[in-house]
Amino acid sequence: MKNPSRLFPAALGAALTVLCLLASPVRAADGGLQSLRGAAIQAPETEAADPFKNMKDSTPIERNYVQQPPLIPHKVDGYTVTMKYNKCMDCHAWNRYKETGATKVSLTHFKTRDGQELSNISPRRYFCQQCHVPQVDAKPLVGNQFKPAQGMR
Repeated sequence: MKNPSRLFPAALGAALTVLCLLASPVRAADGGLQSLRGAAIQAPETEAADPFKNMKDSTPIERNYVQQPPLIPHKVDGYTVTMKYNKCMDCHAWNRYKETGATKVSLTHFKTRDGQELSNISPRRYFCQQCHVPQVDAKPLVGNQFKPAQGMR
């Protein structure tokens, strides 16, 4: 037979847990249960399941120096860019930009470093966020003395 002094604390802990749960039940009708978004669980869904909504690009953000890549004027959280799939191309591809209202990919992205034209985006230009970065209209965290290049004024 097992040592009863070892089983007693475990049994007592389990019994107390059950009593605590029974003493203060949480009911969905009382609004006690919430989804991860903070809504009551009986409330209808407030968002569509697809987090990627087609957003028309806002007006281009001013560039500060010559050859600066255009900035991304929308959120890109969760965008997938893998070797086989690029979420950016859902809107910015030449065959989609008119219907989505996005800026089309530049012709420069269809050339190799040797200047050879390709029928698809050059592999060195495929990973958009290596050059293009999303921007928001937010107050700078740190002040600076930056001035745009002379030719951009």
